[in-house]
Amino acid sequence: MYDPTVARLTYRALLGRRRALILGALPMLLIVIAVAVRGLAGADDQTAADLLGGLALATMVPIIGVIAGTGAIGPEIDDGSVVYLLSKPIKRPTIIFTKLIVAIAVTMVFSAVPTLIAGFILNGNGQQVAVAYTVAALVASIAYAALFLLLGTVSRHAVVFGLVYALVWEALFGSLVPGARTLSVQQWSLAVAQKVSGGELVSSDVGLTTATVLLLAVTVLATWFAGQKLRSLTLAGEE
Repeated sequence: MYDPTVARLTYRALLGRRRALILGALPMLLIVIAVAVRGLAGADDQTAADLLGGLALATMVPIIGVIAGTGAIGPEIDDGSVVYLLSKPIKRPTIIFTKLIVAIAVTMVFSAVPTLIAGFILNGNGQQVAVAYTVAALVASIAYAALFLLLGTVSRHAVVFGLVYALVWEALFGSLVPGARTLSVQQWSLAVAQKVSGGELVSSDVGLTTATVLLLAVTVLATWFAGQKLRSLTLAGEE
């Protein structure tokens, strides 16, 4: 289910100079802001939770997920080079699964690691805030990578649609509209973070069991559907 050659090509595509600069911009901004806040306001648990929840989890993680998830396959479909990959004796689910693993890894590195660093800068992991939001970023990275990888297989405008989802649904509706929170990857990951923190600084509108089931369901279904879409793309090319 994992092909090293496909993985190497995907890493190379995602971590090219221009895309790497884009991926690194938000994490650097988060750390710079964390340093500034710590210098101006000192260590404060509530401030740390607000910054990590509002900037890191609600904005940075989904945007990086968009870049990594759609970038893992979208450009190959757009420029037609995916035909070369599909002509090789590699099973279609293996291609999707390998690209998903790469997208997850890239999303985790560029989102969870900066979140942990920023958390320790802000309050030294007081009340487990840094670790809790890092776990949330790790969990969210998996679901986002699967969702946006799927989006990259079904639309030529995957980045645009992904950013609309990340910035409008997750960052805006997911934070303000009660009903939308239940259908938010952010809230599902927060449920896991709440369990890790064990305090009141991290909270979610979704129960842990429900969040876990939804995270697994979305990841599995999105991966399966992306594989089916890639299979139909092969058939269309053969016809």
